[in-house]
Amino acid sequence: MENHSGREVQGGGDDDFSEISLRRLDLSDVDDFMVWAADELVTRFCRSDPYTSREQAIDYIKNTVIPHPYFRAICLKNRAIGAIFVTSNSEEARCRGELGYVLASRYWRKGIATRAVKLLTASIFSEWPHLERLEALVDVENPASQRVLEKAGFEREGVLRRYLVLKGRTRDMVMFSLLSTDSRDQ
Repeated sequence: MENHSGREVQGGGDDDFSEISLRRLDLSDVDDFMVWAADELVTRFCRSDPYTSREQAIDYIKNTVIPHPYFRAICLKNRAIGAIFVTSNSEEARCRGELGYVLASRYWRKGIATRAVKLLTASIFSEWPHLERLEALVDVENPASQRVLEKAGFEREGVLRRYLVLKGRTRDMVMFSLLSTDSRDQ
């Protein structure tokens, strides 16, 4: 992840997945992007359906990812294996942002998503000084993602019943939050 000085922030550790970093995702990552974006397992809880073409991915990266104020690739040895982003809100709600993340299925259950969330939370509040609250909505049927947020220090606030329609089905969502004033164990 780039901080204000432009340096990349990396995770530490002794396992094979210790070289986790966050950086801007760009067009050169399109083939790696397709690994998770075309995977039905990965996109099950995403708002979009699996991508079916490289052109569709290029269009998304060009028109959504690149202009996005905070969209990063989750990288292992600088190769994109997922993505993490914070979406800002309108002026009256600019004190909060919504966190989202996705990871290629072959990297699930290895602590990588938790590490990526911790890397992001280590700097997002200083990079975005207006941000006081980072929140994440997780489908009640996605306990693995709920555990990621809990391990990263987020507080489970409650279940929002029948909160949104996802792929034609009304879903209950769990709200998690992390405040700028919360202590964070990195």
